[in-house]
Amino acid sequence: MATQIQTLLIDDLDGGEAKETVVFAIDGTSYEIDLNDKNATNLREALSPFVSSARRAEGAPARGRKRGAPQRPARDKSSEIRAWAKAHGLNVSERGRIASHIVAQYEAAQ
Repeated sequence: MATQIQTLLIDDLDGGEAKETVVFAIDGTSYEIDLNDKNATNLREALSPFVSSARRAEGAPARGRKRGAPQRPARDKSSEIRAWAKAHGLNVSERGRIASHIVAQYEAAQ
């Protein structure tokens, strides 16, 4: 028996069919966005003046956690963070990874 897996990209801006995933970084954070040809061109054109004047960063890790990056909260602490976030009106999922900005807000409040 054969299995065929098909990935359909949806443009993150307009909801139509995307042609590619564009990866970019700013302020030390990498982002990915699925875009159609027009939106990908618009992004590249918008960034072009900055890219042409910039220099490539040396020695930055391409993937994975940076050294010294905060650890994920322990499982027992996750439930505490979720309860705190809900009490403060923040949107947090019942399961899975807690967004880093929510963890940071929790830790700042402690």
